[in-house]
Amino acid sequence: MMKNKTVQIIFHIVGCLLFLTLPVLFIPGSNDLHDFLRDPRTWRETLHNVLIIIFFYINFYFFIPKFFFNRRYFLFVLIMFASFLIVAFLPNILVQVPNFRPGPHIADHEPRGSRLVFAIGHNIFFFLAVMFFSLMLKINNRLKISEKEKLNAELSYFKAQINPHFLFNTLNTIYSLAIQKADNTAEAIVKLSGMMRFVISDASSDYVSLEKEISYISDYIEFQKIRHGETVKIEYQTQNILPGERIAPLLLMPFIENAFKFGINPEEESVISISIGVSGSELHMLVYNKKVVLPEGPESQSGLGINNARHRLELLYPNKHQLFISEGEQDFKVELYINIQ
Repeated sequence: MMKNKTVQIIFHIVGCLLFLTLPVLFIPGSNDLHDFLRDPRTWRETLHNVLIIIFFYINFYFFIPKFFFNRRYFLFVLIMFASFLIVAFLPNILVQVPNFRPGPHIADHEPRGSRLVFAIGHNIFFFLAVMFFSLMLKINNRLKISEKEKLNAELSYFKAQINPHFLFNTLNTIYSLAIQKADNTAEAIVKLSGMMRFVISDASSDYVSLEKEISYISDYIEFQKIRHGETVKIEYQTQNILPGERIAPLLLMPFIENAFKFGINPEEESVISISIGVSGSELHMLVYNKKVVLPEGPESQSGLGINNARHRLELLYPNKHQLFISEGEQDFKVELYINIQ
């Protein structure tokens, strides 16, 4: 974020400096630098360009938001007209161009009335161009801000659905262990505590360390191993999870939760395989589960978590991810590729 702001500031400074060099192009006949700097027209043009720059930033940051966006169009037009008069005529008032020849390459004199023609003809093009450019730029920025606000609102809605869903599932697990009076109930509570700490403190961020996300997933899988014991075969591996890599929080979990939710039946052979790895800038996740028979009911109907994950992928990683979901007669497989840079 700080780097982007620095680049923008440098871009603005360079743009202003280049704009201020325009008198070099528009003052003809001054091949000698000394004559060029002595020419009053040089200073008049420079002052004109300085006023144009000042107008651009005042219009961009104040006039457009204050008047145009608040639909005070009449006042906005009056202010634009007054600004034009200042930009067009103030340089001619402050910098007088005498009718003499200051150097061998400068025109002998400016014809009578040339100042008025210059002010109205030459300046109006620059003024209108700058005015419409600042207006279009501000409108475009406002659209981007509105789109970002919409994106944040949608993501907040999805996160609000994820957290209660997670809490509901894990509390059911703790309840099941407590009913069974299992020896590893305390260990399960410790795992749950770590996961809840991640959900509360980190999941509200836009992005988290990939290491933290993987640690959360590992705790969740260990938690499920405690719950199900030997009734399910769980294969889990990670590769090349390096420090510094970041990802949207809780983005991978819905696919893993789905495998445990719809791939386990104590009365059947249950198999779940999960692998997560990074190659270059691309994260690859494969989640596989054998399909089992589930009792009819709310828990047997899929997919709030996966639908949310689809939406979050589209919002956060547009054109930077590929999601493949294949469902056979006996298995269910998810492959996800994300460019995490």
